[in-house]
Amino acid sequence: MEPWPIFEQYRSELASTALFLLALLLARSFLVRRVQDLKLSADTKRRWFLQIRNGTLTFLLMGLIIIWGEELRGLALSVVAVGAALVIAVKELILCLSGSVVRGSAPSFRLGDRIEIAQVRGEVIDHNLLTTTLLEIGPGQTSQQRTGRRITLPNSLFLNHPVINETCSHEYVLHVFSLPVPLSRWREAEKLLLQAAEEECSSYLDEARQHMESLERREGVEASNVQPRVSLQWIEPEKLHLVMRIPVPAEQRGRVEQAVLRRLAESELSVKSEPPAAPSAASEPV
Repeated sequence: MEPWPIFEQYRSELASTALFLLALLLARSFLVRRVQDLKLSADTKRRWFLQIRNGTLTFLLMGLIIIWGEELRGLALSVVAVGAALVIAVKELILCLSGSVVRGSAPSFRLGDRIEIAQVRGEVIDHNLLTTTLLEIGPGQTSQQRTGRRITLPNSLFLNHPVINETCSHEYVLHVFSLPVPLSRWREAEKLLLQAAEEECSSYLDEARQHMESLERREGVEASNVQPRVSLQWIEPEKLHLVMRIPVPAEQRGRVEQAVLRRLAESELSVKSEPPAAPSAASEPV
C-alpha cells in the first residue's frame, strides 16, 4: 500500500497550491515594504496596508478555487444534500458577507471617516469582509471627543441600517451645535456668538470655501455657504436655542466648537465686567 495515497492522488494540486502561496506571500511582502518606504501620511499608509491585506485574501480565494476547481465541483454534489442546514447554521456569516458587498458596491465611507450606524458613532479604523471597527465618539450625539473604546460591528448592520457619514466632504465639513439662551438676551447672544465664530474661523474660511466649490464641481451639488450663521429654534417657553453652523476642518470639529464657546464665554464676562456708564449730570434750573 502506498504510504501517502492522498498525496499521490492530489500531488499536482498540492504542488500548485504551495507555489501559489509562496508567490502570493512574496508579492504581499514586496508591496508592504514598498508602502513603508514611501513618504506618506500614517492614515494613507494604513489605508494602503488594508487594501493589500484585502487584495491578498481575494487573490488567495480565487487561486484556491481555480486550483481545486475539479475537486470542488465533485464536492458540490454532496454539499447540496446538506445545503439548507448549512445556510441556517451560517446565516449570520452570510449576512455579514452580504453587508460587505453592499458597503463596497455603494461606498458610503472610507477609512478614517466618522460615521454613525445603529446609534453608534465613531471613526473607522478597520474594515474587512465580516466586520467594521470604530473608535467610539461620545458620549451622546453632541460630543466630539473619543471615549477610548473600540467597537467592532458586524457588516450585517449595513443591510438594514442607514449609514450617516459626518465627514463626507473630507477636508472641511459644516458643523452644527446649539446654545440655549434666555429669551430676553437672544439678540445680544447671537451677535456675540457670530463674532466669536468669525474670529475663530477667519484663518481658514477661504480654504473651506474653495474646498466646497471644488466639491460642487466634482459631485454636481450646490456649494454650501461656509460663512458662520445662526438659526433660531424655540423649544422652551423662556428660552431660544441658537443653532450655530460653522465650517471646520474635518478632524477638528470638537476643538473648534470648544474654541468658539470659550470665546463667547470670555465675551460675556467682559461685557458683564464693564462698569456702567456714568449718568449724565442733570441740568441746573435757571
